[in-house]
Order: sequence, then structure tokens, then C-alpha cells
Amino acid sequence: MRFPKKLSPLLLAILLLSSMSGFAQHIQYGVRPYYLIDAMKDGPLKSKLKSCIGNTPHQSSFSIAHRGAPLEFPEHTVQSNAAAALMGAGIFECDVTFTKDKQLVCRHAQNDLQGTTNILVTHLKEKCTKPFIPANGSEPAIAECRTTDLTLEEFKSLRGKMDGVNKNAKDIKSYMAGTPSWRTELYAQAGDTLLTHQESIALFKQFNGKFTPELKEAVVPMPYLGFTQEQYAQALIDDYKNAGISPKDVFPQSFNLNDVMYWIQNEPDFGKQAIYLDGRYEQKEFNAAQPELLKPTMQELYAKGVRYIAPPIWVLLTTDSNGQIIPSTYAIAAKAAGLNIITWSLERDGPMTKGGGWYHQSIKLTIHSDGQIYEVLDVLARQVGVVGVFSDWPATVTYYANCMGLK
Repeated sequence: MRFPKKLSPLLLAILLLSSMSGFAQHIQYGVRPYYLIDAMKDGPLKSKLKSCIGNTPHQSSFSIAHRGAPLEFPEHTVQSNAAAALMGAGIFECDVTFTKDKQLVCRHAQNDLQGTTNILVTHLKEKCTKPFIPANGSEPAIAECRTTDLTLEEFKSLRGKMDGVNKNAKDIKSYMAGTPSWRTELYAQAGDTLLTHQESIALFKQFNGKFTPELKEAVVPMPYLGFTQEQYAQALIDDYKNAGISPKDVFPQSFNLNDVMYWIQNEPDFGKQAIYLDGRYEQKEFNAAQPELLKPTMQELYAKGVRYIAPPIWVLLTTDSNGQIIPSTYAIAAKAAGLNIITWSLERDGPMTKGGGWYHQSIKLTIHSDGQIYEVLDVLARQVGVVGVFSDWPATVTYYANCMGLK
């Protein structure tokens, strides 16, 4: 893999370590797991986690890097994923979309460049679908810059920034300064290195990691310049085949069940590990207590060949009459149908002192402390039985997995 010439000494050291057979010896937790354990209420779980403080960290596939380590590093960048590797993530994500010249790149959305890169302070801002318009009265500031506005070469000239925009901004500089207060700009000042899908494969391979690419919904009409949805889904798989990656190490994902079915039917070696990202929670009638009303049902998904399902954390959890966190009926039904469950995304809500945010909405009345992050994770692992957890700070999950003997 070719990296830009101007990399920081720290990043060069990380990449050097990742190429060494002894890389696992360099995995580290940092301070956050210990901070979270200290914030826990006394009890058996806290005692168990404290007993592992002296353990040697090692990589775990239970720990999935969600866009790298975006709690502190710009998402989907070399630097963000290198940080996740040092924290022991065993599976790495590239959200896959495409450029104007139909090349696959890593971005959470096809139209998020205005919030995740420096495009608005480059000459490429002139190519954005919607140029920056400042806030005016009750009208928020807007801009929309798509990967399909740029060629691959132009995309690669951009630098990553922490995700976020200031919708009250009167100028571009203020608009770009939208990082939530509980994240940090400390490691993003120089701008971080964006990745193509192929580059992400090479990078994650250096980290001895597995792969979970997500095929993102296109915001441009499909087919795009003759590029069909099926060709898009196939192009993702072809990048792994061309790189010589074993299908057993790849977990392709999509919210579009048709994509999952395409892989199952046309690339069965990859399709048997395809993950259906269950976005049906957006349906008005969705109720995690009545999964039997979902179409397809859990049993029907299994009959179609789906073996992995991945809803957000809150869909899998509820509380009992005593306020204890327990598995939801949805979680019980998915497990009973034989589906492997993966969930997302830990450490994305910010401080948990006010019940967490969107990702913990079903249990927010019982959440009062950052220490409860590990309570939530413990219920997901031991009661729901998830086989992997996406996290914005993989060290949190890696520590738990190592302590509990999860691979």
C-alpha cells in the first residue's frame, strides 16, 4: 500500500509496528477503560473488570472499530483506524460509497464531505452539489458536497476533519467548527488521510484485522452513468477477491436487504457472513416488543440465508419492572431464529450522565453514569449474546472482551 509522504512520526511508528509479527504486544487500552470502571457502582461486574487491570491486552474480533476511532480522530481516515488498531480492534469498517468516476471510497455517506473533510476551504468547494449558504434567521446554514461531485484524484486531495457542522454559522470557518463538545480536535488539526476502499483493505490487513465493509445507499439516482446497484454490490466484493482476502475474514453489510440477498445468491462464500443492518426501527409502526410483526420475520430472514443481523443498541435492550436492563423481545426472537447478532454503536452518545442519547433511548431512564457503559455492554454480551460490538472507542470493548475471555 502507498501512503502519503507526509505522515507524522507517531503514525509512521504505528504503521511500522503493525507490519511486525509482534504487533499484538503493542496493543494498549489507554486510560478510558479504567475511568469507566472507576465510575461504576460497586458489584460483581466492577470487581471482575478491576481484576483484569494487569492483563496483557490483545486483539479481539468482538471489538469492531466503527469508522476507526472517531471519538477522538476524524472518521474513516488512516489515523483513526491506526488508533483503533492500537486499541485492539479485530474487525475494521469501511463505509463504502463511490466517486464521480465510480471508484469506491470510505465515507459514512455519499453526501457528507462538507462535515467530514476540509472541502469547503479548498477550490473543490466550487464543485459541491449545494454551495455553502450561511444561516439566515430561522433558516440553518447548509452545504452538500458529494463524493460523486469529485473524481477519485480530487477526493484523495482532501483531508479529514472531525464530523460535525455548525448550522447557525454565518461563514464557512464557523460552519466547519461543529465538533460536539465531548469530542476533541486535538488529533485533527493537521487534517487526516482519507482512504479508498482498496487502501482500507491493505491497511486493515497490515493490522491483522478482519473486514466489515458497508455498502452505503447512493444519493444519486441508480443506475449512475450505467453503474447499477448490482454492479456496485459486486464491485465491493471484487476488491476483496482481487486483494486475495479470504471470504471468512469479510463481513459485508447493508441496510438494503436486496444487497445482502445479492451477495448470498451471487457470492455465497462472502454472502454467508453478510450482515443485514436492520433499519426497520425507522418504520412508524416499529415496536421492539413485537418482532413477530416485522416483515420479513426473523425466521423468514434465516430461511432466506441471512445469518447475521445488526440493529442499534437500543433495539436490543429494555428494562424490567425493577429498572434492570434486560434483552428486548426483538433480541430474544433474533437469537431464537438462529441469527448471529451484532450491534452499534458504543461510545457514540457522549457523556451518559443524562441517560445517554439516541443509541440508548430504550433504557435512558435507568442510565445516569458513564460507568453504566460497561453494564450495557455486559447485558449485550452475556444476556443478548451479541457476537460483536461496534464502538467509536474500541479500547472500551477490547478491555471487556479480553477480561471476559471473548475472542
